[in-house]
This record gives sequence, C-alpha cells and structure tokens, in this order.
Amino acid sequence: MADIAGWLALAATCIAALMTASNLGARVTGWGFVVFTIGAGAWIVVGLATNQTQLLWSNIFLGMVDLFGIWRWLGRRARFSDAADVEQEISRQSPGENLFAASGLDGMPVKGRDGQVLAYAVDAMLACAGGGLSHLVIREGGVGGVGETLRRLPWADVRVRDNALLTPLDGAALARLPVVEPA
Repeated sequence: MADIAGWLALAATCIAALMTASNLGARVTGWGFVVFTIGAGAWIVVGLATNQTQLLWSNIFLGMVDLFGIWRWLGRRARFSDAADVEQEISRQSPGENLFAASGLDGMPVKGRDGQVLAYAVDAMLACAGGGLSHLVIREGGVGGVGETLRRLPWADVRVRDNALLTPLDGAALARLPVVEPA
C-alpha cells in the first residue's frame, strides 16, 4: 500500500508543480492545487504506513495550504477572471469601443507592421494622476528569461486586435525603444 501511495504521491506532486508553475491562468493553477491535494493525501498515507511522522505532519499542513490554493484559484481568482470575460463580451455586443482585461496582457504577443511577433507584453504602466495608460513593458529576445531585453513601448503605438498587440514599428524601431533596467 505504501509503495503504490508513494508512486501516486510522486506523480501527483510533479504534475501539480508543473501545472502551478506554468502560470496558465486561474483554472489551471486551481486544478494544480487539486492535484497537489491528492499528492498530499498520498504522502500522508505513506507517512502513516511507514511511521514517518515528519512526512505525515508536513503533508497535513501542505494539504491545508492546498485547500487554500483551491479556494483562491478555483474560487476567487476564477470568479474575477470570469467577470472580466463577461465585461469583454458585453463590450463586443454594445456600441462603442471593445474592451479587454489588462490582466490578459502578460505574455500577449506584440506584432510588428509585417504581422511578425517582435516581442511579448509583460505589464502595462498607468498614470497615477490621470489614470491613462502610459506604456507597456515588453520583453524581446532571450530564451526562457535569459538574455531578454525589457523595453518601453508607448501605448500610442499600440492597437489591440485578435488577442495580439499590434504596432506600426518594425524590429529595428523596436530595438531603439528605451530599455527598462530592473533594479
């Protein structure tokens, strides 16, 4: 029994870690915590069967943390995400300009005038006094976060269409944008 539980615990923990680390949205992260809970339960069985009290108590605690993660990501965050989706859909069906959720910017492709992906959005910077969108912080180049360059892309040079950020800039013009240097 402990051997089967140990393999289940290992598999569940590895899968859940990939699900939560991938940051693919509230639902995937929430389901990652569900899988973590299954893993914690299996580790508890292993701890009981093998008299490993540290393993037992650490996974009782982790199981409670996992339940909090389920509430936060499948409950609360999923509700926020659903509300933003509803607001976007209402804007599409109403006269006036379509809206998009700023929370969806992270990772959104930035396409140049030729339609090629030049960079990816990291965040949006809003003006404190006026509330308007000043610029985007974008990332370009590098692999897996190594060697990436962060730049300021003025919001005036951006249009949102079809889940992408369109800019009239080309690669050379993008490379001349100011660099953002993290402290």
